[in-house]
Amino acid sequence: MTTSGRHNYRNDYWDVVIVGGAVIGSSVAYFLTENPDFDGSVLVVEPDPTYEHSSTTLSLASIRHQFSNPINIEISMFGTEFGRDFHSRVEVDGNAPDLAFRETGYMFCASDSSLPQLRRNVTLQQNHGADVKLLSTREVADRFPYLNVDDLAGCSLGETGEGTLDAYSLLMGFKQRARHNGAVYSTGRVTGLVASGARVTHVELDSGQRISCGHVVNAAGTGAAHIASLLGLDLPVEPRRRSVFVFACDVPIERRFPLTIDTTGVHVRTEGPYFVAGGVPLNDTAVETGDFAVAADEFYDQVWPALAHRIPQFDRIKLLRSWAGHYAYNTLDQNAVVGAPPQVENFLFANGFSGHGLQQAPAVGRGIGELITYGAYRSLDLSDLGYGRILSGEPFVEEAII
Repeated sequence: MTTSGRHNYRNDYWDVVIVGGAVIGSSVAYFLTENPDFDGSVLVVEPDPTYEHSSTTLSLASIRHQFSNPINIEISMFGTEFGRDFHSRVEVDGNAPDLAFRETGYMFCASDSSLPQLRRNVTLQQNHGADVKLLSTREVADRFPYLNVDDLAGCSLGETGEGTLDAYSLLMGFKQRARHNGAVYSTGRVTGLVASGARVTHVELDSGQRISCGHVVNAAGTGAAHIASLLGLDLPVEPRRRSVFVFACDVPIERRFPLTIDTTGVHVRTEGPYFVAGGVPLNDTAVETGDFAVAADEFYDQVWPALAHRIPQFDRIKLLRSWAGHYAYNTLDQNAVVGAPPQVENFLFANGFSGHGLQQAPAVGRGIGELITYGAYRSLDLSDLGYGRILSGEPFVEEAII
């Protein structure tokens, strides 16, 4: 293992061991090593440094402020702030990946029955500083004439701050700066955690190495429940497949095209000259961690019919390619689990993002770094996302889940 930066290292002891080096784990490593008050050593253990099957790299790579819960709004608003200053925050010797952040916005379509909730959400979002507007169907038709509004009651639109980005670049930006600051990345798999009393004392790797530690961060994505189980902890996180479809349209759409969420839950956005779409499978159940088969029938039976109804031009499209990724799905409430459980004080969760991990990575990485460095949150208070609700079985409700 090679090192750089300001710290001294011993191969048999690390102040922080991060299990998983995709966007969440790398964000934690970044914020720890950026903080002048933290002077510890950081080891990131990642089984697949290519990130071929990571939820990060297979995601739809977007960010929104349109949530129904204040903390989720504020988490993503920090994500936007971070993205706007991405180059200066992660550059090394003047070089940084191109985040390609495009503030194209999100648009949620509402029926008569869902409009009251949408209206409440918009009011809350505006009260927290989000640049979101509630549009009447007439306003929607004027601004987005390609949209069929006949069965809509209104839409909410993020004017600024929401949009799309390059997921791999976000990950690589965190990683390159963290490594420059002294974090060490190691290819391997965590096979055991040893605890004494209320603390993890050692991490065991598939190489046979046994290292002692000050803190352990579970950033293992869809493998998070297994890592938690090594300490006898239950974590309701499982892999759920999401198929993504890329298509071309014969009829060009030359107006602004926000990421649009239909009343059916099917969503679509632009990707260069093409479009990317997906939705929640009708049979949304756990899959095997190695199952990345695309649910092709989903496009023809569910996604395309909804698209063609909402945007008549999409009656004539050509499917170009598709892929499948996994949500690290929190079955309790589809919200992240962040922070330490009462049983193990130096083991920290950063799991169960249920499709929101990319946009929540900056704020959660910062928050975990604060817990390790100061013993408390100093920026956003993420306590509502804590493990206590898992123990009690009380969901942390978020209405705007897609």
